[in-house]
Amino acid sequence: MKPSVLEPKVKDLYEQDFFEWTVRNAELLRAGRFQEADLEHVAEEIEDMGKSERHELGSRLRVLLSHLLKWKFQPDSRSRSWKATIRVQRHELIRLLRQMPSLRRYLRDELSEVYPAAVQGAIAETDLPDEMFPPASPFSFEQSWTRSSFRIELQSPA
Repeated sequence: MKPSVLEPKVKDLYEQDFFEWTVRNAELLRAGRFQEADLEHVAEEIEDMGKSERHELGSRLRVLLSHLLKWKFQPDSRSRSWKATIRVQRHELIRLLRQMPSLRRYLRDELSEVYPAAVQGAIAETDLPDEMFPPASPFSFEQSWTRSSFRIELQSPA
C-alpha cells in the first residue's frame, strides 16, 4: 500500500474522500503502520461515534418522555400509536443500554436535559397549555424506560 506520487496522502483524503480515508486508515492501523495513519482524525472520529451514541440515548428518551406526557395528561386521546411508540422507544433504549452499558451513567442527566424538549413536543401534538406540564419530569428514572413500569404507567389513572 505504498502511495504513488499521484495518490493523495492519507491525511488529505479526510476532506477529499472520506470513504477512501476510512479504508486506507483501517489498512494502515491493521498493518501497524501508525506513523502513516491520520491518527488525529481517527481519534476525532472515534470520539464522534461516542457522541452519536449518547445523542441517540437523548433522542430516544425525548420521544419516550413526550409520549408518556401525552399519555398522562391527555387520557381521552390515548391511542394504539402512542402505546406502540412508548413500547418501541423503551425497547430501543433497553437494547442501546445492553449494547453500551456505560451509557447508563448519562441517563439521569439526559432525562433532565431532554425533558423541556419533550414537553414542547407534547404541547405541539396535544394543544394543551404549557402550564399543564410540570417543570420537571413527573416520571422516575425507572418509569421512563423499564418494561415493568410501562405496565404500571399505562394502567394507572390519569
